[in-house]
Amino acid sequence: MIVLFVGDVVGRPATEWLVERIPQLRRKHDADLVVVNAENSGEDGFGPTCAMVDMLHDAGADVVTGGNHSWDSPDAVAALNRPWVLRPLNFAPGVPGIGILTVQVGGDPVTVVNLGDQCAMRSARGVAHKFMPAFPCWLTADRTGTVLVDYHGEHVIEKQIFAHTVDGTAAAVLGTHTHEPTLPLRILPSGTALVTDVGMTGPTGGVQGFTAANFVTGLTREGNPFHPPLPVPADGPLTLGAVLVEVEGGKATRLERLT
Repeated sequence: MIVLFVGDVVGRPATEWLVERIPQLRRKHDADLVVVNAENSGEDGFGPTCAMVDMLHDAGADVVTGGNHSWDSPDAVAALNRPWVLRPLNFAPGVPGIGILTVQVGGDPVTVVNLGDQCAMRSARGVAHKFMPAFPCWLTADRTGTVLVDYHGEHVIEKQIFAHTVDGTAAAVLGTHTHEPTLPLRILPSGTALVTDVGMTGPTGGVQGFTAANFVTGLTREGNPFHPPLPVPADGPLTLGAVLVEVEGGKATRLERLT
């Protein structure tokens, strides 16, 4: 089984750009499963929207994952109600959305688990106080067949420790959130593929896919780069942040970066 995993998609132009390319990427790499992190796919780059997740799904994305911005768009709750859309699992009951999904790939079950670390999730505004530690939620999750993890986290060390802890249990731990692709691609001793951050699919030339101007103004005038107004997606050339994972018997045998 070959899995195509696409990192954080930033803004509508990047989403539309990716939508045009998913069928081609799927054919070229013989991908059996496509997973896309789309927490930044909304018009303004904050939150998923129904239009964006529907376009991705129609183009061939089997599962759409999320992160700290999963609840940020005006119709985020409706988007999270799509059965193929995930947000981090490790939140208390009552938070909109689900964090785990089992799909059939060639007649075999594959479970996609979306997790997040506390540093990333504390900016999840309305639901941040309902955050729960990732590992206990992992232990109680109903995992079947091959297991893939989108670990949406700020801390390099936390994502790497988690991957080593679940080595041999998960086929892959694929880091998202920082939008900066990390160089090492590892297959751990017991068969878990690890990349600390897949990187973003979005516009280059700004700050994590967003224009730098508002961040700079906030920092210089208010001492806070996140002071309103929030930035908008940059308009630089688009880049693809993605990896291919080849899996046999629930273990990774190949991990390759796509650019």
